[in-house]
Amino acid sequence: MLDQQIVHALRVDGRAGYREIGAVLGVSDQTVARRYRRLRENAGVRVVGLPNPIRLGYETWMLRLHTGPDVAMPLARALARRSDTSWVTLSSGGTEISCNVRVPAHADRESLLLEKLPRTPRLVSVNAHCLIHHFVGGAVGPDRRDDALTQAQIDTLTPAGVPAPPPPPYSHRGPGTVPGSAADPGDGPPAPLTVEDETLVEALSRDGRTGYAELSAATGWPESTVRRRMVELRRSGALYYDVEVKSFMFGFLAPVQLWLTVAPAHLAAVGQALTEHEEVVFAAATTGATNLVAIVVCRDMAAFYRYLTERVSGLDGVDRVESAPLLRHVKQLGSVTGVL
Repeated sequence: MLDQQIVHALRVDGRAGYREIGAVLGVSDQTVARRYRRLRENAGVRVVGLPNPIRLGYETWMLRLHTGPDVAMPLARALARRSDTSWVTLSSGGTEISCNVRVPAHADRESLLLEKLPRTPRLVSVNAHCLIHHFVGGAVGPDRRDDALTQAQIDTLTPAGVPAPPPPPYSHRGPGTVPGSAADPGDGPPAPLTVEDETLVEALSRDGRTGYAELSAATGWPESTVRRRMVELRRSGALYYDVEVKSFMFGFLAPVQLWLTVAPAHLAAVGQALTEHEEVVFAAATTGATNLVAIVVCRDMAAFYRYLTERVSGLDGVDRVESAPLLRHVKQLGSVTGVL
């Protein structure tokens, strides 16, 4: 339970100090530090700071690439090396790649989709889906499994000036928007990312808990400037923190990607329903014939079968469901990784 509380605390504030977390959880800062180091080593826990594509107005694209089996891994690694990809996975027997791409400028999108990918040898097909509405996960906010802390603990850990998200289930302002999440940080425009911010964001995408002295050395800014800029970006919603974790370390062995075809009249309702499913860690509406994508994490494939037949099957408006077990993460939350 303490490990889950620490992970939840880091989702609330990725840069919270050990003493701060310990005070909220009623344990010593040494205990938090020791557990966090163990979580990093054994469960792959990693805090990252990422630009919020929703607040910054970026397009986000989900690519489905079908290749020959000998081409999939080299292509996945090439995509993982791109700075605009946030995650890359292999599924469906190692011949399908799913890739999430953030696109700040249309020229980048055209270069990737119309020039580079079509020339890739042994690439059988490319399906590109633009994410048009986020329901849960990522920049929108935590899923229903982030329930290890009380609301009072969440409020205490939330940095000043950043609205605190309530624990699930949520009361939405609108479909897919969690009050207080990075997608809904309050009134006012976000602080736009500048060219000068690139080094700072790159360092935080590798380790969101990088010390201010190291960030100062990386950016060439005084520590006071680094601190001030990070506060500006976080309070405006341009930057958010997330936590990467190997789900199997907590007993969840079956991550599966779902592609759903939903009647347009039911799309918002189905997406909203998925936010209430504890198995769902990410869901978004997309363009294309399969117009809703979700990632679910179950304890095993038998549990996934029950989820599919008992919960998804009962959603009005779902005409078709494709499912693909995620075999390997090549990149997660903006950083190249190993196997699940």
